[in-house]
Amino acid sequence: MDKGFIKLSDIINNEPAFGGLRKRIKETEVIDGFFEIFPDLSKVVKPSRVDKKTLFLKVENSVWRSELKFSETRIIQKINEFFKEERIKHIKFS
Repeated sequence: MDKGFIKLSDIINNEPAFGGLRKRIKETEVIDGFFEIFPDLSKVVKPSRVDKKTLFLKVENSVWRSELKFSETRIIQKINEFFKEERIKHIKFS
């Protein structure tokens, strides 16, 4: 018997076949939301990608790269708190 319509979001969130898509969506959300979390960094940092819970950031110069490296733990913590789950474990600066 037909149970009626199922929301697309329920299918994407619950079906095992969409695990890769869910992962990719979460990675993209980190990049898209980065400046919402850190608006003051918009002139010196550009998030480029997320791969295996590692966020890759392009930094304007070596001085900022050093400064951000010291704040790496705080940045990771703020991102994970914003999304209410562990999305980032490491940050790589370039």
